[in-house]
Amino acid sequence: MSGSPLPSAAEGGGPPGGLYHERQRLELCALHALNNVLQRPCFTQEAADEICKRLAPDARLNPHRSLLGTGNYDVNVIMAALQSLELAAVWWDKRRSLERLALGQILGFILNVPSHVSLGFVALPLRRKHWLAVRQLHGTYYNLDSKLRAPVAIGGEAELRAFLRDFLSQGLCEVFLVVPRAVEEAGAWLSPE
Repeated sequence: MSGSPLPSAAEGGGPPGGLYHERQRLELCALHALNNVLQRPCFTQEAADEICKRLAPDARLNPHRSLLGTGNYDVNVIMAALQSLELAAVWWDKRRSLERLALGQILGFILNVPSHVSLGFVALPLRRKHWLAVRQLHGTYYNLDSKLRAPVAIGGEAELRAFLRDFLSQGLCEVFLVVPRAVEEAGAWLSPE
């Protein structure tokens, strides 16, 4: 997972046309992954909390977010948020070859990956799940992980597939394809065998 870091568009740098990149705050990685894959600040914490309430209107303790109100949103919140924009999150079956991805039909990727936990500079022997986004701009795919200081260039299609393969091989990783709803319904995100 190598690549060259780039300053975010907000920092006045980045590739031609700019690249939107939100940095990690609280447990809002799902929110940051959504906004990073969409390349604009579409969703706020308040909007995500409202989605949680709609998903579980009668729940005293909402199962779709942290009990502390700091985020930690689950995949249902991501899916509902994307649906509100006529987009869909399609779960990638790890048994399929990544060569079958119809990359021209896919807006971006949201990954749920294991992440180390730390208190300040002290790493703890714990792992949690973390959401990150990958998006293409001008023919180059970028890792838009909110824990990174800046987006990191992955490369072209071959490098993207290697990047995804690396995460999937580590286990406990899920990949979701972000596609227009029409692409989801037609199954056009998957190339024929």
